Amino acid sequence: MEDFFNSIAQLTRLTDEGRDELAAIINIKKVNKGDILVRENTICNYVYYIKQGLTRTFYYKDGKDVTDWISMDGDFATSIVSFISRKPDRRIIEALENSTLYALHHDKLEELYSQYHDLERLGRLLINNGLIQMQQRFDDLHFTTAKERYTQLMLTRPNLIQRVPLGHVASFLGVTQETLSRIRSQA
Repeated sequence: MEDFFNSIAQLTRLTDEGRDELAAIINIKKVNKGDILVRENTICNYVYYIKQGLTRTFYYKDGKDVTDWISMDGDFATSIVSFISRKPDRRIIEALENSTLYALHHDKLEELYSQYHDLERLGRLLINNGLIQMQQRFDDLHFTTAKERYTQLMLTRPNLIQRVPLGHVASFLGVTQETLSRIRSQA
């Protein structure tokens, strides 16, 4: 779990007691490629830390699936809207590879938040980061070109293109697979 706590340390410092309590509620989950972690129109009860593997968050629009987010080793995955609001969401989270995840249940986290100020701060910072990522994604889709989005993806996550089917990458970038192929041939 050291990788998880190293990621947390980049956000905030935990007390030894807070760290121990958080470690105690982590459920290690091994999932297979294709497994669904969160189903459509259900409440997302977990935040997942990807120890090893890959997930994608997607939804259906006009009969097509649209990739909303891709999480890989060292990232978190959740339906942030559902996790916070406690309401069903259209988003689905699936494993794109055999993966090892650390699952943190909403109710157990809330109990810890009420007892430990450092963990409450961690929760707030994780939510803040998630909201910033959502806003950045919105801005990218609305204010940058497809080529700029692809270039940024290659700068920040260069090995993603080898691990994720191109159709999902194209959907994530907001382009067709043909457009992605043209962009890649020009790069």
